[in-house]
Amino acid sequence: MSRQQPSVVVLGGGPGGYEAALVAARAGAQVTVVDRDGLGGACVLTDCVPSKALVSTAAFMGGLRTGETLGVREADDATVDLAAVNRRILALAASQSADIGRRLTGDGVRIVRGRGALAGPDRVRVETDAGDDEELAADVVLVATGATPRVMPTAQPDGERILTWQQIYTLTELPEKLVVVGSGVTGAELAHAYTGLGVPVTLVSSRERVLPGEDADAAEVIEQVFRDDGMEVLGRSRMASVERTATGVRVTLVDGRTVDGSHALLAVGSVPQTAGLGLAEAGVELSESGHVVVDGVSRTSVRGVYAAGDCTGVLPLASVAAMQGRIAMWHALGDAVSPLRLGRVSANVFTSPEIATVGVSQRQIDDGESEADVNLLPLATNPRAKMDSFEHGFVKVFSRKGSGTVVGGVVVAPRASELIYPIALAVQNGLNVDQVASTFTVYPSMTGSIAEAARRLH
Repeated sequence: MSRQQPSVVVLGGGPGGYEAALVAARAGAQVTVVDRDGLGGACVLTDCVPSKALVSTAAFMGGLRTGETLGVREADDATVDLAAVNRRILALAASQSADIGRRLTGDGVRIVRGRGALAGPDRVRVETDAGDDEELAADVVLVATGATPRVMPTAQPDGERILTWQQIYTLTELPEKLVVVGSGVTGAELAHAYTGLGVPVTLVSSRERVLPGEDADAAEVIEQVFRDDGMEVLGRSRMASVERTATGVRVTLVDGRTVDGSHALLAVGSVPQTAGLGLAEAGVELSESGHVVVDGVSRTSVRGVYAAGDCTGVLPLASVAAMQGRIAMWHALGDAVSPLRLGRVSANVFTSPEIATVGVSQRQIDDGESEADVNLLPLATNPRAKMDSFEHGFVKVFSRKGSGTVVGGVVVAPRASELIYPIALAVQNGLNVDQVASTFTVYPSMTGSIAEAARRLH
């Protein structure tokens, strides 16, 4: 590595890439970000930011529909202008992308628009959008090229009727009937969002229940909410094909059943964007799925080459990608660093109510991987929940047997993404249930249920 001013080249401008670039620039490195899809990456432009903005609109509409329970009349007259909704969403995404660009350039980071690939362990070849070829010397390379929606041969998106989650923001009118294929986080969030906008939705789930990767108690609550809100949920129903018809789309299931709709949304996973980057040629190890293999400090199998984000397959969260990128630069540039600890990562599913989790899971406890006591407290007993007419949800806290140390938790509630924070603080800092329970909470508040759940684990 150069002694004077190390050179860092980052491939990809998403959370892993731009956060790494900021750390490296502030450490005195000469940093270049080669960005192909737009700063912020899919997270900002086509995935996380847009989808959560859509969820917020749907939640607002849902609040109007339940207004009568609070004594508010004539709230059912509200309508959704999807073209206006999507214009706002795309404008928000563009604004955030521009903010990232200003942060990078303000810290002295050079941004090159184009496609980059390794020309060796310490060189990056760039084909710029302007049509130029450039080769950059690099003491450190970070690969942060993200992932893209998985597409199946029998279900080809056309951007009009058959859509990936990155294509739905071009719609100008609400679908007459939406068929969502896939009941993981993305499929569940968007299916519920469109239900909230008043669209008839059928959710095709190949698994026994929706959100199979989430806490089973939480997923059971969400699936019941889906059904109560009018969504048709087809469990254990694997998609065989999706095709256009004269009037819309037809989804054919493996067992021969068909589901017709005006539009189909494909949410069947993602694949890493690692092809054509010269990784294998440079000696970088890839998994069978095409993900870059990294260790706890984001190193690949090649000295000086690091990777972060969805292209690594570690955990598909923007927060994890950003931390991987930061850790990579801290390690590469000689700063003190601790390996990534996934057991302390908070995650959230933005359905309504939301599901937030941190630390040890119920599945690990049930499988004997972790010995912990469990307390589940329904929100039905929470006075603030009653005031706001929140009927579904719970707080669940896990504590280590004997010591009472908080090792994990689950919150199913509106704004669970905010409520999980005190549990995450407890997990991060090794607090015990008595310390959590003895901390003052506002009355009435949703956080009161967190303290009460901890109190019951005394």
